[in-house]
Amino acid sequence: MEVSIKVLHKGIADSIQDSGRYGFQHFGVQPNGCMDLLSATLANYILQNDLDNPVIELHFPASKIQFLNNAIICISGAHFVPILNEKSIPFNTPILVAENDVLSMLQPIEGTIAYIGVKGRFNEPNWLNSHSYNSKSIATNDILHFSTPNYDLQKTLQQLIKDFDKSIVEKVQNILFANNEPIRFLPGPEWDNLNENSLQAILNKPFTISVQRNRMGYYLNGPKLETSNTKSYLSSAVTRGTLQLLPNGNIIVLMADHQTIGGYANLGQIILVDLPRFAQMKNDQPFTFSLTNLDTTQSLYRKLYAPFKY
Repeated sequence: MEVSIKVLHKGIADSIQDSGRYGFQHFGVQPNGCMDLLSATLANYILQNDLDNPVIELHFPASKIQFLNNAIICISGAHFVPILNEKSIPFNTPILVAENDVLSMLQPIEGTIAYIGVKGRFNEPNWLNSHSYNSKSIATNDILHFSTPNYDLQKTLQQLIKDFDKSIVEKVQNILFANNEPIRFLPGPEWDNLNENSLQAILNKPFTISVQRNRMGYYLNGPKLETSNTKSYLSSAVTRGTLQLLPNGNIIVLMADHQTIGGYANLGQIILVDLPRFAQMKNDQPFTFSLTNLDTTQSLYRKLYAPFKY
């Protein structure tokens, strides 16, 4: 059985994403993938899909889409007030949509990135082991194809609602939108090059995310940082969450579409557990940084993703 989705009106930067395209950065290929992998994982968990199943990533103003077949979907991540045929629908739960139903997003209430998961599998050729879009976005009149085994929609919907653990939804929502703890990071190779005033500033002063933000990187507003001596750095590998110090003293945090190498000072690495929350932050939301260590990082990651099993 096939589920087709038509893009009636494209959003600002919407795309198909999964966990990313890894193993090819030494060839200069960006990894891409979901900006908030935690929310995408939650949508697939609720639908009992493979947790790596591709999803539709939406940024506000988001795409308006039409379902050309009956389907079961789940909307996760940011609360954009989803509207199905002009009626509000819940998110973080399985939803039955009918042929020709139209889904749109009314306004951004909480967060900055939403996801639509579809019960089934994205039915398009992948590239380098991933369906994640690379340097492209969804366009008006695109048709997105998903395939799924034949099943009774109503029975499947009721079973999905019965099976998933609602406490996991609450936990994810609390992590993303009710957590004011500092954003934790591991020190990078140039961390010790910061002068004493800058070391104190990055750990004690608030930052916000600039309007200059996209899938490649988030520019930060905050205290100007300086190194103890002027020097140039050899280009080296970077990844999502890398904190680079720009020549003007500001920080850019690399995100899902980051370049594969960079020549700016590498101050540190935001841990994977905190990256989804960071990705969902709005521009006017102040936050602080704090240092952590590798053992703590690994333990937190295992604990966070352990509940996602069927």
